Amino acid sequence: MEEHNIAEQEQLQEACCHSGSERKSHHSDKTKSSLISRLNRIEGQIRGVKGMVEKDTYCDDVLNQIAAIQSALNGVGKLLLEHHLNSCVIERIQEGDNEVVKELMITMNKLMR
Repeated sequence: MEEHNIAEQEQLQEACCHSGSERKSHHSDKTKSSLISRLNRIEGQIRGVKGMVEKDTYCDDVLNQIAAIQSALNGVGKLLLEHHLNSCVIERIQEGDNEVVKELMITMNKLMR
């Protein structure tokens, strides 16, 4: 029985963002792939804006592309936040680590600037 509890604790520690001294995420392969695809598109959009500036593209057109990039980054942030809340935050609260709430509030304030 005790071996079973130890195994469960080790699995929780491996899954949690805050295991040991090194914090890591634990996204599924599907989620990680989705995030990387979105970030690759954003990276391409940024290169496109750089090219627009180099070609002296009309300012309003560049600004509209920047707005699209910001929206795409917000989408990535929302997805990461959702996964963080549903995994790391819940797990840390269940472990009695209420500091995660303070950490989350600081992060959310940064995201909302």
